[in-house]
Amino acid sequence: MLCTRRTKTLVSTCVILSGMTNIVCLLYVGWITNYVANTGGKVTESGGGGGGGGEDRKLEEDGKGETLRIIERLERLESVVNEHIKDMPQKDGDDSASSSDSASDSASSLFSHWGRDLGPESRRAALMKFRYYGYNGYLSDRISLTRPIPDLRPDGCRNMSYSPDLPQLSVIFIFVNEALSVLLRSVHTAIQRTPRKLLREIILVDDHSSSLELKDHLQSFVDETNSQHGPGFIKVVRHDKQEGLIRSRVSGWRAASAPVVALFDAHVEFNTGWAEPILQRIKEDRTRVVSPSFDNIKYDTFEIEEYPLSAQGFDWELWCRYLNPPKSWWTQRNHTAPIRSPALIGCFVVDRKYFEEIGLLDEGMEIYGGENVELGIRVWQCGGSVEVLPCSRIAHIERAHKPYTENLTAHVRRNALRVAEVWMDQYRSHVFMAWNVPLQNSDIDIGDVSERKALRSRLKCRPFSWFLSNIYPELRSYGDTVAYGVLKNSLREDLCLDQGPDSDNVPIMYLCHGMTPQVASKLATCTDMAKEMSCFPIFLRVYFRFNFIGLLPTDMKTVYSAITMGRIFVKLEQRSLNRQVNINHPSPDSLIIFYILSNFFPSRFTNVSTLVTPPHAVSPQTTY
Repeated sequence: MLCTRRTKTLVSTCVILSGMTNIVCLLYVGWITNYVANTGGKVTESGGGGGGGGEDRKLEEDGKGETLRIIERLERLESVVNEHIKDMPQKDGDDSASSSDSASDSASSLFSHWGRDLGPESRRAALMKFRYYGYNGYLSDRISLTRPIPDLRPDGCRNMSYSPDLPQLSVIFIFVNEALSVLLRSVHTAIQRTPRKLLREIILVDDHSSSLELKDHLQSFVDETNSQHGPGFIKVVRHDKQEGLIRSRVSGWRAASAPVVALFDAHVEFNTGWAEPILQRIKEDRTRVVSPSFDNIKYDTFEIEEYPLSAQGFDWELWCRYLNPPKSWWTQRNHTAPIRSPALIGCFVVDRKYFEEIGLLDEGMEIYGGENVELGIRVWQCGGSVEVLPCSRIAHIERAHKPYTENLTAHVRRNALRVAEVWMDQYRSHVFMAWNVPLQNSDIDIGDVSERKALRSRLKCRPFSWFLSNIYPELRSYGDTVAYGVLKNSLREDLCLDQGPDSDNVPIMYLCHGMTPQVASKLATCTDMAKEMSCFPIFLRVYFRFNFIGLLPTDMKTVYSAITMGRIFVKLEQRSLNRQVNINHPSPDSLIIFYILSNFFPSRFTNVSTLVTPPHAVSPQTTY
């Protein structure tokens, strides 16, 4: 059974339930008021007093007035509840929206910088499209498909010259239920801002969209464009079932015929002169995999936001991230120079045959996530290189939420573990540790990796340690870790230390579910901590989402830490962690609790010279 998380959707639900409760209470109060009014009138009448008729009328009027006030309050409450219901995500579909928390959170931001002059019907239409696409499809439909965008290339790019015989390229767009106007703008700007002699074809890979406008309307556009540019200039590949981003890119590659392929999302806008610098670099060395520099198309206003020049890397969960360019790039003092990059964000250009030789993308991965990191690692370890070009710029929509799957995290985790198994050697443990997954018996099926391991052997690829030392030294390693996992309470092993959805939350004890908000922890040896403080034999480090925040939370006084038989003992003076109160709540008694970490590296225990012998755990007085 899935555990409920503390999310903003839950808060909205509570508000709705509270509103409904108030409505019921008001109805009850109104009934009582009217009952008293009517009863009071009847008592007076039966009493036979001479002024009873006037009192009856007064009570009746008071009752009506109270009823009207109740009705007004009910109407106000109903409007509040309706607003919360309207802002909550719905089910996927042509006229409905995603049920993800992120969709609900981001919906409230759609009108922060845009749409204040829209009427109610237009706002509803805009919000419906926003929830469905993850960006402002309503606004996109009203923007030119060939709008000008600012030229954000660094000084010097405009004066660069290129070989007259650059190779041609196939531009491949992958989409599923994309807004038609966004897709067409991607295609139009590719045609408009790529020299015709360099653009052989455009390939559209439809990963089983359900949107009707992506069928007949799109095909009409394709037919019209091909009548102008020649048969087959735009090709459409349609999947019979949804294959996911990774396999869709391979489908596009299989349909391509140009010497170079460019694989992009279908929500981009190409800038002036984007293709020539990339084709020049690939012409000089076909083993280069090249990415343009990306700018942002704001999901709400569709304004272009300039991003700083960056390399592209990843963390140990294999989520991609932008990196500061390496020191060697800065020392050149040339902002037009290629930037060495450990990985790829996802959109890239590559020699078509070299892409096949290097193993394409791993089609054993599912849906989304990790394939860009895997490709970067593989290219570097197997003799190629990856770089980002400042003189090639493309604007890309960063969605407020991803509408095509409810839970990307499960796919990214599976794919990350698959990458670790094939390419990371002894460092595979870092990925397992980052995802809080046991090294053995994880119950996560990563599929058959024998072909990918055979590919690595056939290509005679370098070890991952070489990649870390020479290409990505910025990625911190954790070689002194001896244990990791969620922190389980020794007295109630179904309770774990849990941070909740926000990074600044105070942890509490919560039912264990093993997902990210539950604090991932690691036990490090003395050598790992020696530069940071006076050295005990072992220190317990607590990580929130694998980001270092120090020792145990500062409001706990750690008397000692030790490890025996896979158990971490922590004595807390006048503090307790339980399910009802947070860690700031004082306990009436001194309490010794030990927290269990389930994942260990036995070979590293030899680094621990002295262990503090822990006492027996005592039961707390708190009732869970």
